Amino acid sequence: MEKFGINMNTIELKENKKTARIAGIWYLLFIITAGISQMYLNKIFVADNAVATAQNILATQNQFLLIFFSSIFGHIICFLLLVLGLYRLLKRFDKMQAKLMFSLVLVSVSVMFVFLMFQISALFVLKRAEFFIEFSAEQIAEISTLFLQMRFIGEYVIGIFWGLWLFPLAYLGYKSNFIPKIIVYLLVITGFCHIIDCTLFLISQNLHSLFTDYVLGFGALGEISMMLWLLIKGISTPKTIEK
Repeated sequence: MEKFGINMNTIELKENKKTARIAGIWYLLFIITAGISQMYLNKIFVADNAVATAQNILATQNQFLLIFFSSIFGHIICFLLLVLGLYRLLKRFDKMQAKLMFSLVLVSVSVMFVFLMFQISALFVLKRAEFFIEFSAEQIAEISTLFLQMRFIGEYVIGIFWGLWLFPLAYLGYKSNFIPKIIVYLLVITGFCHIIDCTLFLISQNLHSLFTDYVLGFGALGEISMMLWLLIKGISTPKTIEK
């Protein structure tokens, strides 16, 4: 059998392209669900007004539940299936970096699950107000809003890992030659943009509000390009594997 990377077996090439495109589908679903979730939560959250936020949650509780379950599907299931597909595709080129990529995603998914519990707790507190008879309606609204704020904070804690996992992915893409170099470089930039954006939020929300549109707008190019490449092209012909 000829060396992989000089003349890849046709069946294996088709299988790898299929794996890449399936990963692209999971990537697309992850991006869509994460975006919709963020837009909805931003819409119902009213800064410095817990009562208004609580009223928004109760007024849209069906949407709130839908967003919660779609977040489980997108942030956890789709993200895990995405990285599993990429791990299967790229582990042959550097198993340590592939394991690092998978581990970073696994950490982010685990932490995200915890913060999603805060999200659903915001609705639970409002729906079970009779269990909190020692608190006033305003205090219950503040507790609910606090849970929702924890969910927002969690997004930025996890966002650091969303940046970090792109570095081993970029390395594996570069080494395998499955991905064009321009996308590899964009993935590195996107990784830094995620980390910078999340760090700014955790350090100073005033600074974050000044730069977030520029940082994320520029940084989104890497992940969107990667997702489209996986969906449309799948993979390029890889280099020879080093034995």
